[in-house]
Amino acid sequence: MLLLYLRTGDEKAFREIYQRYWKKLFFTAVRKIEEANIVEELIQDIFLKLWERRAGLQVERLDAYLFSSVRYAVINHIKSNLVQEKYANYAQHHYSDACSVTEEQLELDELIQVVEQQLNDLPEKTRRIFQMNRLEYQSVKEISSKLKVPERTVEYHLSQALKSLRHYLRDYLPTLLSLSLFL
Repeated sequence: MLLLYLRTGDEKAFREIYQRYWKKLFFTAVRKIEEANIVEELIQDIFLKLWERRAGLQVERLDAYLFSSVRYAVINHIKSNLVQEKYANYAQHHYSDACSVTEEQLELDELIQVVEQQLNDLPEKTRRIFQMNRLEYQSVKEISSKLKVPERTVEYHLSQALKSLRHYLRDYLPTLLSLSLFL
């Protein structure tokens, strides 16, 4: 009879159904989900859907319908929590990796900028010889023949450039060491 009255929108019938079943449904759900406030929300949602769908409800046994609703609500809640946990772990892991890569990239960019600045501060001939040797991978012999200077002069300018860079970049040694581990 309660179902017939419920289908017609009788609020008294709905209240009676609620009073008869909410505790049983609550204790069924709380065995699987230990947080009472979450269980209360699930039970409230079940009764809200029952009321919203009352006109088209095709139910023969109300108790079976309500307990099935609780079972599916609990399962969906557990699944949702698992997905959220997996996403949180994924995001935490990938976010920390991204931050680490970003920091390393910033350090590398800063280091490149410092090296370029120091190279620009070198005398023109020393800078040109260093670039030909270290950036264009030309040998001392090739540089000597192209610039028409003795090989000893090329070696001197290379040693001066390296000495200057070593001195200037000594503060960046920790950055260089950490970057060399990833390169």
